Amino acid sequence: MAEDYEPRIVAFLCKWCSSAGSDLAGVSRMEYPPNVVPIQVMCSGSVSPLYIFSAFNKGADGVLVSGCHPGDCHYIKGNYYARRRLNLVKKLLEYVGLETQRFQMSWVSAAEGTKFTQIIKDFVKELKPLGPQTKLRRNP
Repeated sequence: MAEDYEPRIVAFLCKWCSSAGSDLAGVSRMEYPPNVVPIQVMCSGSVSPLYIFSAFNKGADGVLVSGCHPGDCHYIKGNYYARRRLNLVKKLLEYVGLETQRFQMSWVSAAEGTKFTQIIKDFVKELKPLGPQTKLRRNP
């Protein structure tokens, strides 16, 4: 594998917490790898498994879903629904033969810019040895 391989990550970020945490990291000039394409969603509970599989199908090497901490959801139970649904997605990814390390969930509040940057750094570090994701990628 080429030394210069950089994984492509799609991140579905809750508008109220995780996206605000990523904004805090940006305005605070915290450094983290530029491998992430952030997609703001109203709630982590609104992330459909189809979004995740579509991201992999379109070339993502990893997908991150991040929302409010359990108990702090602006939509009361949205992150609980997300946690339950996305645990099933992990099992489905394993069933189709994709490494489960390519999919992660995290809880990041609006005040946790440092935590957001660390999650991205760790995810990139975990994806690099796996190499490019080709199992679910659609042929161009």
